[in-house]
Amino acid sequence: MNRIDARFAQLRAQQRAGLIPFVTAGDPLPEAMVPMLHALVDAGADVIELGVPFSDPMADGPVIQHASERALAKGVGLAQILGWVADFRKKDTSTPVVLMGYLNPVEIHGYERFAREAVAAGVDGVLLVDCPLEESATVEALRGVGLRRIFLAAPTTAEARLAQICAAAEGFLYYVSFAGITGADRLSPEAVRSRVAALKAQTRAPVAVGFGVRDAQSAVAVAEFADAVVIGSALVERLAEATSTADACAIAAEFLAPIRTALDLAGARAA
Repeated sequence: MNRIDARFAQLRAQQRAGLIPFVTAGDPLPEAMVPMLHALVDAGADVIELGVPFSDPMADGPVIQHASERALAKGVGLAQILGWVADFRKKDTSTPVVLMGYLNPVEIHGYERFAREAVAAGVDGVLLVDCPLEESATVEALRGVGLRRIFLAAPTTAEARLAQICAAAEGFLYYVSFAGITGADRLSPEAVRSRVAALKAQTRAPVAVGFGVRDAQSAVAVAEFADAVVIGSALVERLAEATSTADACAIAAEFLAPIRTALDLAGARAA
């Protein structure tokens, strides 16, 4: 079983909301990446979303854009990122890793080559922001080796298209909580609740909500109706302060652990 599917089955059995932190690969320090991934898991991450740096992002706000710029300036690319995932897998064989990014780096690497190397490294899923459902044939090589293709849905997605996305969803469906870029402080849990309920009625895949989740309070609010919460910009912003591997690991743990605790306490009360 794919690690993403196994993890969400485990979360359902435990009646727990999933916590998915996003970090930009290579930021704040390339040498800190693998220890930092382990620190995130130790602090309560259920799935890790690893951003592939790209020079022209269309969905990312300033925080993640700057993180990508810093990583690219250090020469971080797909080959190095897959090497970090492989190193991570030497100690952690169960936590799912999803690569999130854009099509261009994958196309340059070669679709079939990327698919083979990603699976060999221990990647479980891929979210390509600028490869819509209608162009799935372009990346069919990814599904051919068992990688889960994570799709995005948004408040502006037309109903007919949403039905198609829900039918094709696998791993988990990533619902963008508002029309905008990452890092904006515009989350309205009540507005998102009804939309997520509609998604759940149409798809078998778990629904994760991201964009606008910045702290324990917003995570708990979203976890009342979502299967998982994704938190990225607020974490990436904090990590930018790190000057050493020890710093990066400490910041990651100190940021994520209280959110995991709050989610578990809220879940226990609801049960």
